[in-house]
Amino acid sequence: MNMKFEPPDTHHLSAAEGWLELGNPAEACEELKQIAPALQNQPEVLAIRWQIYARDRNWERCVTVASALVENAPKLAWGWVHRSYALHELGRTRDAFDALMSGVAKFPKDWLMHYNLACYCCRLGETTRAQRFLEAACKLGDARQIKDMARKDADLRDLWERI
Repeated sequence: MNMKFEPPDTHHLSAAEGWLELGNPAEACEELKQIAPALQNQPEVLAIRWQIYARDRNWERCVTVASALVENAPKLAWGWVHRSYALHELGRTRDAFDALMSGVAKFPKDWLMHYNLACYCCRLGETTRAQRFLEAACKLGDARQIKDMARKDADLRDLWERI
């Protein structure tokens, strides 16, 4: 259930975003602590918290935060993508793939999910399957931009000659 943010919580949320943009995750975290407890699991707060932990490469906490987002806001693709990304960063690529496959069933037109599935397949040595996911991503999104991104993505190194 989405709750409404009102002052002073809106101010703390904005300040947290600002501190994060300025490269000060510690201050961003302090601002988030000032937000009412009832709002701590709202997507806006969880998104900033995930970014704070990602900057610190604290992937375990990223998984926890993104899992809370999937639970509290399952209709937002963001949580599904970022949970799997964090799992992948932890070296749990098979878990990342499996978790995102359940998400892509809910968001079949999300190009980024298909792109990330291509990355995970490639890292798992499933290059034919990776190619299919990358092709699907290109059909769903801006193909030129996706191919440019894929040509620089180390996770897709095994596909670079085919892109």
